[in-house]
Amino acid sequence: MKYNRCGKSGVLLPAISLGLWHNFGSVDSFENAQSIIRRAFDCGITHFDLANNYGPVPGSAEENFGSIIKQDFTGYLRDELIISSKAGYYMWPGPYGEWGSRKNLLSSLDQSLRRMQLDYVDIFYSHRPDPDTPLEETMMALDTAVRSGRALYAGISNYKAPEAKRAIEILKQLGTPCLIHQPKYSMFERWVEDGLLNVLEEYGVGCIPFSPLAQGLLTDRYLKGIPENSRAAKAVFLKSADITKERLQQITALNNIAQQRQQSLAQMALAWLLKDKRITSVLIGASSVQQLDNNLACISNLEFSADELYAIEQVLTQV
Repeated sequence: MKYNRCGKSGVLLPAISLGLWHNFGSVDSFENAQSIIRRAFDCGITHFDLANNYGPVPGSAEENFGSIIKQDFTGYLRDELIISSKAGYYMWPGPYGEWGSRKNLLSSLDQSLRRMQLDYVDIFYSHRPDPDTPLEETMMALDTAVRSGRALYAGISNYKAPEAKRAIEILKQLGTPCLIHQPKYSMFERWVEDGLLNVLEEYGVGCIPFSPLAQGLLTDRYLKGIPENSRAAKAVFLKSADITKERLQQITALNNIAQQRQQSLAQMALAWLLKDKRITSVLIGASSVQQLDNNLACISNLEFSADELYAIEQVLTQV
C-alpha cells in the first residue's frame, strides 16, 4: 500500500480507503462484510469510512462495523485504524434528524459511537452544508466534537469551493483545523476541478473523493448491456437511462485505453484520480473480496504518459 500525507497534517492515509456506504448493512451478509474488511486491512487499508445513515437500514453499517472491530481489531489494533463517520443527511424523523445544527451533529456523533462501540472516531464530518443553519454553528459543533475527545479531526463533505473556504477559515479560527474534504469526484464528475482543489491546496486540506467509479459506470460491467442485480437494473443511484449511447461510447473508449495500460477500466479510473498530488486517498466500495482485490491492483500502475492523459481527455470532453 502507498500512503499519502493528508494536506499539511501529520496524518498519512492509504491511497485506497474503504467506504461502507453499500454492502455492509443489515440487509447484507455479515460474513461477506467481515471478509472484505479483514482483507482490506491485510492489504494495508487502514482507513474505513462510514456515516450515521449508511445501511440499509440507516445505522446498521456502523453497527456491523462495530461488531467486526470488536471481534477482529481489539486492543492495540484500534490504533492502527483511521475510522470516520459523518452526519447531515436524513437519519430520523422530526426536526433534529438531519442537516447541520449543533443539536443534530453532536447527537448523531454520540449515536454513531454507541453503534460502533467506540470511544472516539478519528474523523468526524459535516456530511453536507446546511442552507438554513449558520456555517459558524456547524463548524463550532465539529470543534466541540474534537475538543471533547469524541473525534480526533474535523472534516467536511459535499461543500463547494466558496463554502469550503469559509468553513476551513472558521475552523482555523476556532483552533481545530479542517483535516480533509470528501467530495464526489470521478472522470465523469469533475466539478472539484473548478476551484475546490485549489482551495484545499491553498489551506493544506486533504481530499478523499467518493464515487470514483461513477456508481459502476467506470467499470467494464455495462459494456455488454445491463446485468441483472446491477445498480442500473435496480435503479439504485444509477438508472438505465444514465447509460446513453454516447456514454457507452465513452466507456468503451476508456476501456480500450485501460487495456493498453494493462489495467481494468476501474483500476485506470482510480489511478487517474490519484495522479493529482492534491488527492490524498480514493474512497472505494466493494461487494466482494475479489472486487476489492481488483480495485487495489491499481496501485501497481499509477503513472500516466502525456499521450495517455491526452487520449483520456479527448474521450472525456467529446460531446
